[in-house]
Amino acid sequence: MKLSLRVRTQPEVNLTSLIDVVLLLLIFFMVSTSFVKQSQINISLPQADSSAIVEEPAEQIDIMITATGVYLVNGRELINNRPETIRNALQKVSAGDNRLPLTISADANAKHQHVVTAMDVAGRLGFTHISIATVNDPVE
Repeated sequence: MKLSLRVRTQPEVNLTSLIDVVLLLLIFFMVSTSFVKQSQINISLPQADSSAIVEEPAEQIDIMITATGVYLVNGRELINNRPETIRNALQKVSAGDNRLPLTISADANAKHQHVVTAMDVAGRLGFTHISIATVNDPVE
């Protein structure tokens, strides 16, 4: 038996299909990538100034009226309930500044006349920021 040797040929690698696949992947990544430029906002932040003057909050005047008709101006009881006494106490507490906010707090059982008297005195002194409140717990 005679065996003959064949000449072996070197295997060839076909690069055409590999190049096709690489090009398709490149095109896919280029199309799917978004080239969005993110918007930017320039903000100029304020600088702190150490020489700025801090203004004190405005004071407030409180007139409290109890069920028995006793007036308290900023927690201090007045000697009587006459309008002149209320006027003098308001002038002393406000130091002539009628732009201060004024709150009239009356007990739920206080007479309406006492509240009206306090409002009248405050109005004659020129107070314009007047608030009225009621208190359920009597203060005596």
